[in-house]
Amino acid sequence: MRFDQVRDAIGHTPLVRLRMPAAPAVEVYAKLESQNLYGMKDRVARAMILEARRLGVLADGDPVVESSSGTMALGVALVGRSLGHPVHIVTDPRIDRVTLAKLRALGCEVHVVSAMTSHGWQSARIERLEELLAGLPGAFWPQQYSNPDNPGAYRWLADELLADLGPFDVLVGSVGSGGSLCGSSRALRRSLPDLRVVGVDCVGSMLFGQPDQPGRLQSGLGNSLLPKNLDRRLVDEVHWLNDHEAFVATRELAREQQIFAGNTSGSVYRVLHDVARRTPPGSRVVGIFPDRGDRYADTVYDDDYWAATGLTALPLAAEPAVVEPDTVVTSWSRAALAPPAGRRRLLFVESNTTGTGMLALRRAADLGFHPVLLTADPTRYVGLGDTAAEVAVCDTGSVPALRAFVQAGYRRDELAGVTSTSDFFVPAVAELAGWLGLPGNPVDAVLACRDKGRLRAALDAAGVRQPRHVLVEESPAGTLAGRVAAAVDHVGLPCVVKPVDDSGSNGVRLCATAAEALAQAERVLAVRHNVRGLPTARRVLVEEYLDGPEVSVELFGTGDAQHCLGITDKQVDPPPHFVERRHVFPAGLPPAVATEVVDLVRRALGAVGMSVGATHSEVRLTPAGPALIEINPRPAGGMIPELIRVATGVELLDQQLRAATGLPVTLTPTSKGYAGIRFLTADRTGTLAGVDGVDRAGRCPGVLRVTVTARPGSSVRPPENAYDRVGHVIAVGDDAGQVLAALAEATDRLTVRVDVP
Repeated sequence: MRFDQVRDAIGHTPLVRLRMPAAPAVEVYAKLESQNLYGMKDRVARAMILEARRLGVLADGDPVVESSSGTMALGVALVGRSLGHPVHIVTDPRIDRVTLAKLRALGCEVHVVSAMTSHGWQSARIERLEELLAGLPGAFWPQQYSNPDNPGAYRWLADELLADLGPFDVLVGSVGSGGSLCGSSRALRRSLPDLRVVGVDCVGSMLFGQPDQPGRLQSGLGNSLLPKNLDRRLVDEVHWLNDHEAFVATRELAREQQIFAGNTSGSVYRVLHDVARRTPPGSRVVGIFPDRGDRYADTVYDDDYWAATGLTALPLAAEPAVVEPDTVVTSWSRAALAPPAGRRRLLFVESNTTGTGMLALRRAADLGFHPVLLTADPTRYVGLGDTAAEVAVCDTGSVPALRAFVQAGYRRDELAGVTSTSDFFVPAVAELAGWLGLPGNPVDAVLACRDKGRLRAALDAAGVRQPRHVLVEESPAGTLAGRVAAAVDHVGLPCVVKPVDDSGSNGVRLCATAAEALAQAERVLAVRHNVRGLPTARRVLVEEYLDGPEVSVELFGTGDAQHCLGITDKQVDPPPHFVERRHVFPAGLPPAVATEVVDLVRRALGAVGMSVGATHSEVRLTPAGPALIEINPRPAGGMIPELIRVATGVELLDQQLRAATGLPVTLTPTSKGYAGIRFLTADRTGTLAGVDGVDRAGRCPGVLRVTVTARPGSSVRPPENAYDRVGHVIAVGDDAGQVLAALAEATDRLTVRVDVP
């Protein structure tokens, strides 16, 4: 196998069948992660350091600092030094001389702490590491115990197992930082939902409720601290072995299987014997063997060390005692685990501001989750105080800042999912979900939807009908006019000019002349930050204007299929702006047209790779057939989820939250009706004095509710985008005609009063 550079050789480790006593037809395999260049943590170091460089957290030539007494240190040395970074390793006197020699040979600076502190060697090392960070500007600390890139690195291990073995039934692995077993099992359960996961810990480790004994001799597993990466919800059963049992098992592994390994592999080997005997006939069992034995020549394989430490005075059990999880153990024992108690947190990265967002927070609590709104500015959300959501103020405009906040603030096993109802923050959600191993869509798929230029390219490649278009990027003065003129010549007049990355029809304008198109392009390119303070893409689409009715298609992806919840009929304000004035669900399209529209959107979603959760796609019905205008990679705004709920009984927001947390979804309608919404807007520019007639409008037959969303005293204008709405009316009926009549009657009873300066 050939590689261009040494770090590319990480992974690709052998899978070897072991011969041992087992139930009939049970196959037992060892994944020899020890055959990485230095050990299993090579995968972790590569993932964390490369990701830090991608995000700009680690600049070229800046130091990397890590706390480790074993394979993590070697992995950081391998990857960090291969990329030209100075590497500092903080360790303790338990480090073996072979590892110490390797680290120094690789060019690392090694710092050995001299004494334990409040939480043993672990806390002593962290204290020294913090001193180093203070004196090394720009230094990056991978933080293997809390950085989700640690478990994330084992997705590739999971892929290798599935490629080499196919389906299997039980995964056995040691637990130290929580990375290898949790990361691999989380990834494997996407393909093997019934996989049984068995964790291997050591006596004196506090990971699974035992009292901490800092003087234990085993290394590479166990912990005196509770790592944030440990997701105990993924582990079905845990085994504890004392030092004597682990060391004996390690020697047996070498003698019986000719695998010269460390005590973590030896402990996994011992537990594999028990699991293989208890597993149903015909099962396949895989154990992860993390480390090789050269580091343990002076300990595990040294009789003098055994004698000096009094190792043989410890018990040596032939089989595990079955205990309750909170039972203190001194020798080989096992316990079945239950998920940790308490409501898990569902993180929302910001929200939309039109009502759906606050409703989603309330629905998250109703589903049994603890909603957390991550926001840079809580004051923008009307009604936030009524949601019972936890509010966490942080920098939501930066993925590295978001990751740092989540990493510092939450344990992995208390997080249920991450979502948003805002277009602007769906890419950040995809980044966080992928990083944390939570359900979600690929980042590239979401970015293709959010960036209309990328969307147009993807749809062109897939042959999906859409407007003719030209992408115009910011260019030096004097050349923009020529580019826009050429774009107008290509798409024809009138044309639509819009930013590639805004939302709510903001910056979208129908232009009748090339001069109007140039002026609108200049206005779009002059906007440096959007309404949420995020940098804009500074690119413009000049598109063919497609005349015809507009509808939106509400689909829901379950990973293997896109389910149609219905089509929404839309009324859009007259040009030059394209603000949606009214929605009616479902649209009364002829069946053949509806089928054509839904097929078009399914092909578009397949072209970009969207697969999980709700999407809201806008389509124009033209004489030549339906054409796709845009895909919103999240549930519809504009209260459309509420219309779907009223008309069909399907709680779209509930299902979106369930999809975001990996729960089964239910999309079958339980009722059949019609619902609609009419948005209230001002007819002049000024200050909102109030909305009169709310009570009278609310008494109209069929009206479900009348809501005023803008505060008196706020600035208003005739609508140019969705943010100019001041309220809405929702009505229900047995058919679309009843709904339209109710909306019209209620709107006639309402007066939006505006004070004009």
